[in-house]
Amino acid sequence: QVQLVESGGGLVQPGGSLRLSCAASGRTFGIYRMGWFRQAPGKEREFVAALTWSGGSTYYADSVKGRFTISRDNAKSTVYLQMNSLRPEDTAVYYCAADFDGSNYYAIPDEYDSWGQGTQVTVSS
Repeated sequence: QVQLVESGGGLVQPGGSLRLSCAASGRTFGIYRMGWFRQAPGKEREFVAALTWSGGSTYYADSVKGRFTISRDNAKSTVYLQMNSLRPEDTAVYYCAADFDGSNYYAIPDEYDSWGQGTQVTVSS
C-alpha cells in the first residue's frame, strides 16, 4: 500500500499561481498512474490531470489545459500540479490519487485505489 501526503494549497488571487505537491511513500513501485482531482462544495469530484508513471504520459481536463501542468520527480516519488492563471472557479479541495491496477480510464475517480487527504485551494479577490 501507499501513503499520499499533499501540500501547497492555500489562498491566492485570481490570475495567481500555486504549486501542489503529493509525496508517495510505501510501495511506490506499484504505482501505475497518479492523478489530481478536485471537488467544490455541492459538486461532483472532477478530474483535473493525470500522469502515467512509466513513460510519463500526461492528461488534462479541458478546463485546465494551458494553465495547469502535472509533473513528477522519480527520485522523490512525488507528483506536482503547477497551477497558473487561477480563476475563482478553480476553488476546491484538491486530491491526489494513485492507481495500481493499470486502468485505461484515467479521469474516473473510482478507478483509483489510494487517495491523499486533500488540500484546500481558494481563489478569491
